[in-house]
Amino acid sequence: MGFSAGLDRVLEPAGVLPQAAWRLDPRPEIGADEVRIRVERLNLDAASFRQLSEKHDKNGDAVRDEVLEIIRTRGKMHNPVTGSGGMLIGVVDEVGPASPLALKPGDRVATLVSLTLTPLSITDGLARWDGTTEQVPAEGAAILFGRSVAAVLPADLAPELALAVYDVCGAPALTDRVVRSYTEKQEDVTVAVLGGAGKSGSLALAAARLAGARTTGIVPTETERRALYDTGLADVVTIADARNPVEVAHRVTEALGGPATVTVVCVDVPGCEHGAILSTADGGTVIFFSMATSFPAAALGAEGLSADVTMLIGNGYVPGHAAFAVDLLRRVPAVRALFEARLAGH
Repeated sequence: MGFSAGLDRVLEPAGVLPQAAWRLDPRPEIGADEVRIRVERLNLDAASFRQLSEKHDKNGDAVRDEVLEIIRTRGKMHNPVTGSGGMLIGVVDEVGPASPLALKPGDRVATLVSLTLTPLSITDGLARWDGTTEQVPAEGAAILFGRSVAAVLPADLAPELALAVYDVCGAPALTDRVVRSYTEKQEDVTVAVLGGAGKSGSLALAAARLAGARTTGIVPTETERRALYDTGLADVVTIADARNPVEVAHRVTEALGGPATVTVVCVDVPGCEHGAILSTADGGTVIFFSMATSFPAAALGAEGLSADVTMLIGNGYVPGHAAFAVDLLRRVPAVRALFEARLAGH
């Protein structure tokens, strides 16, 4: 297998990779190709944070206590309900002699792998976090394996902004790849993004626009519609409940003059699979970037609708994805404005 995938860190059950494990060993001592990170900030993924916040009626203390309990019990931040985690930023403490990651002590980095497979220990009780935001100031240690991915933080971006971008950097890179696979063969490519005013949604819209597509953003409220419309990232912005398949398909068809060539799902609530499929033209592609997606619902829904569409799981990794997302942020001021407004709102 080459470099370590972290099998030595799996405590239970035996024989699985770290992401599938129930519990990891977060000890700070590192192996030959591991790297230890001094944690500064966690970023909980949107689906996990929403689930925890709703479970505890937005009681921040209760959310914080459950996050601490998950990390203590599992040796990683792996929400047992949503199956998702997030990512983190921190400073490299120690690098094993066989590490292939080209990191050195003192580098400030973002981990570009999920917290669901990252050994993690917290030492400050998350005392500086009120439990009401996705970003979590923290102290502790995290371990990267030989096959992990990390990026040194860009000097021209605030760490909180960089973390927010890196958290969703797979979305625009894959959107760009898929859209260009169509634009190379046909002139009129249309893209619908469900959740277009969010982090991954706004980056996906920017990537689609730069790749030559006409775009529409689907959002749930008038406030988000105005915010996204003002950026100019989408040719049309419309309101629909992404969980209502008929409404979504109608809005997309109305906005684009027909079903979308590519539909990108960036909504952090369950039940959006069928609307995305129904909104997509035969021969088109649906990209699911939400950890709230039910893949059985997507597969069986497409079968039941006789939908000839390709469905892709946005796995968060495309070669060069981090640099691509940061470049979008720098090139498209409207995207940066949305991100900064979101962070200010927190």
